[in-house]
Amino acid sequence: MINNIYCIGRNYAEHAQELGNRVEEDPVVFSKPNSSLIVGNTIVLPTFSQDVHYETELVVRISATAFQIEVDHADAYYDTIAIGLDLTARDLQADLKSKKLPWLLAKGFNGSCYVSDFVAKQTVQEPIHFALDINGKAVQQGVSSEMVFSIKYIIAFISRYIALQPGDIIFTGTPKGVGKLETGDKLRLTLEGKVMAELQVD
Repeated sequence: MINNIYCIGRNYAEHAQELGNRVEEDPVVFSKPNSSLIVGNTIVLPTFSQDVHYETELVVRISATAFQIEVDHADAYYDTIAIGLDLTARDLQADLKSKKLPWLLAKGFNGSCYVSDFVAKQTVQEPIHFALDINGKAVQQGVSSEMVFSIKYIIAFISRYIALQPGDIIFTGTPKGVGKLETGDKLRLTLEGKVMAELQVD
């Protein structure tokens, strides 16, 4: 069962650059409500946005309570890995950012979060490769070694402020190649070349 959903922004330098953002000295942390989770394999685009973007990410699941832990110990606090989609209403996000307001409405709307089945982390060798194909074309390809902040660092960093609980998940950031979803798009998520999910946009 998924508990809290935490997300990391600007964790791949080239993605930050493609959106005109700088890479920060510390991880950019935000969250999504549980109600944002997609049940099933259909993405329903919201009516309030004309520019919903896909962001493909590695997702880790916390397996033990983690509070103020050290980076070197962080491996002991997550057990599984998945691939997910952090959907963003980019037009609404731009409007909110221009007003210096939080992004929650642009990131946490119903149906803005998808997570594949999880696999044991021991079955996935590092660096971890993942990808998104849309309509048979590769649009995003990422590798964990290109993260600005590693999985272990992210877990330890969040734990400085928040007691992470079993069942919490963390989206670890998206590589370059984000773009707009269109009705009828067919998406395929892969982890180390293995198909983890296939979705359709309605």
